[in-house]
Amino acid sequence: MTIRLNGSDLTVTQVMAVARHGEAVALAPEAVAAMRRARAVVEGVLAGGEPVYGLTTGVGERKAFLLDPAERRQFNLRLVLNHRIAQGDAAPADVVRGAMLCLANSYAKGVTGVRPELAQMIVTLLNEGFAPPVRRLGSIGQGDLGPMADLAHGLLTRSGFEVAENEGLALVSSNAFTTAWACIATADADALLSVFDVAGALDLEAFGANLNCLHPVIEQTRPYPGLASTLRQLRLLLAGSYLWQPGAARFIQDPLTFRCIPHIHGAARDTLAYARTILELELNSSQSNPVVVPAADGEPGLGPGRIVSVGNFDIGPLAAALDFLRIALAPVVTSANERAVKLLQAPFSGLAAGLAAQAGSPDDALSELAVAGQAITVEARTLAHPVSYELASSVEGEGIEDRATMAPLSARRLADMISLCARVAAIEFVVAAQAIDLRARSVTGPGAGGPGASGLGELGAGTGRAYRMIRELVPFTQADGTFPADLEPVVDLVTRGDLTPAA
Repeated sequence: MTIRLNGSDLTVTQVMAVARHGEAVALAPEAVAAMRRARAVVEGVLAGGEPVYGLTTGVGERKAFLLDPAERRQFNLRLVLNHRIAQGDAAPADVVRGAMLCLANSYAKGVTGVRPELAQMIVTLLNEGFAPPVRRLGSIGQGDLGPMADLAHGLLTRSGFEVAENEGLALVSSNAFTTAWACIATADADALLSVFDVAGALDLEAFGANLNCLHPVIEQTRPYPGLASTLRQLRLLLAGSYLWQPGAARFIQDPLTFRCIPHIHGAARDTLAYARTILELELNSSQSNPVVVPAADGEPGLGPGRIVSVGNFDIGPLAAALDFLRIALAPVVTSANERAVKLLQAPFSGLAAGLAAQAGSPDDALSELAVAGQAITVEARTLAHPVSYELASSVEGEGIEDRATMAPLSARRLADMISLCARVAAIEFVVAAQAIDLRARSVTGPGAGGPGASGLGELGAGTGRAYRMIRELVPFTQADGTFPADLEPVVDLVTRGDLTPAA
């Protein structure tokens, strides 16, 4: 189904469909009309010769320089070339495609003053599957100047499109790169949180936990939407589990990282919902400077058909929302790791130390997974540090450009944090599967089958599926030292979202 861009209703889900899955894109007819109206205002200002930032003048500290009318188009091309200051390795192709989509949608809003032909060129290349190399570093979040210049250069080189007045500035003075990366990272965070639900539910079975932690009174007395949603998810995952049987729980109360899974994950869900609301507002907002005020929308006293210099490139709300989301994800990953560590410790699990197949064995069994999990968890948690209040410099542009949102760093850190969290989840799944097998053996003795083959009872509908998927990749670690040398297949399983209930 073709996604039609009008600058008003693009969603994170649609960005993912285009960026990662190649969904087709088209400009809505009303968007083309809006762009033509805005361009007519630009042409009128050009004809009048009045000083307008970036249109008839230079930019930044050179805003006082008037451009020779004969040099305006060449100036716009030079803007692209002179801003190719990005550094580092190339961003993922899905982020670049997402940036192309966000840029075209911002033009479709009809306030940037570019010709619709420019937006159509981007849409055409997007539908052809083109994604130029764009270096990921070098933006402070007041317009992704460096990465957007890389993107613009790639688009113009591939298409042969010649920019007109204002269009070079409109290509580079946009936060489309950050907005796209935020969309992809936020969608991945949503999927990862569902995976952590599955892992947490499997941990409850592996621990022999008390399912009073899922009692309906919780959401009745604490009506947070994320908490209620998580409780419903966990109950569905554990439907039919042996833990619902009387006497199945080993303790009256379990450690907080087990007992509070709904609260920890629920808080992250509510934060994710907030971040997504901010992100979808940003997706359909103008990030350009200047902004065209069409004649029909002119404010009283300003006159019809104006071009106004604004600060719409400041995306502080998005930077702060992404910071908030990383902070909320930190307890999710630290709690997941703590549950895995406790399952590996005999005093907590009631099983052999390190979940060894043979009690009293001198072998480490799975013990060393705790070390890897702790190391990765610390690294993930470090990325939760907020960046939206940082300031790189206050002297750029003769002291005019004295503000930085650091939104690109906030988005990249979220993506990096999710990648690390997926590894912790993989360790959590492998540890939980081993504990489940050992608990089944403890009921019937060595040589018994897996869960469901003994008095341990069945696993839940969702947790049983996850257990089987893990066991297809990582067999039970026997006493002869068959420890899995590589958990990458499990990491891939987590990253693809195959373990989520939706899958």
